Amino acid sequence: MPTFLGAHAVPRDMSADEYVDLMTSEMLPRVAQQKLAEFCDVFCEPGYFDIVQSRKILSGAKKLGLKLRIHADQLSNSGGAKLAAELEATTADHLEQTDEHGIAAMKSAGVQPVLLPGSVYALGSSGYPHAREMIAAGLAVAIATDFNPGSSPTPSMPMILALACTQMKMSPAEAITASTLNAAYSLSRGDKIGSLEADKLANFAIFDCEDYRELAYWFGIPQTHSVYVKGERVV
Repeated sequence: MPTFLGAHAVPRDMSADEYVDLMTSEMLPRVAQQKLAEFCDVFCEPGYFDIVQSRKILSGAKKLGLKLRIHADQLSNSGGAKLAAELEATTADHLEQTDEHGIAAMKSAGVQPVLLPGSVYALGSSGYPHAREMIAAGLAVAIATDFNPGSSPTPSMPMILALACTQMKMSPAEAITASTLNAAYSLSRGDKIGSLEADKLANFAIFDCEDYRELAYWFGIPQTHSVYVKGERVV
């Protein structure tokens, strides 16, 4: 999904405030005018973009008609989840350090949590997101790989399913739902993809296993039998 994440790090030759001004005055208007992105995202974390700077970027993006996402509370409980709620973001991602107050704020504002356990594993961190508390609060948790060379170098969704179950104590059914239907809604595409229903695109995979729970049980072992996109087999 096309997303403008200009605010992931500060260029070496600029201060954070200077870069924020550049984004809000030049980058975001051009992104919106040329329809280059559907979402705007910010890495909201002390030492990168703080709450005030993140609010300025995301508020500017919202005024230009972009939907909002936010990298929130990955390294510290710095208020990212609460900011996502304040600005009514579509999602708040990571959330490793989010406490019960942040969870309550997201629930109240309808912000969907996207949990990325692969980055916790790859970075050797110990604190996984509190998925059980989020589910208990009524949040439609989504999970994803966060596939990138810096902090989560894996495109493997079966690995993410395994981490969701073993480290975040989700059931296999919850993890599969989080990676399909809930993930589709996190992209504002829940009416088109994410489940096999009438009038939706037939995007699905068939796995060589006897029980759906094996998808989260076996990891590091290819189980994919075939892949279909719009009803046509591609693998």
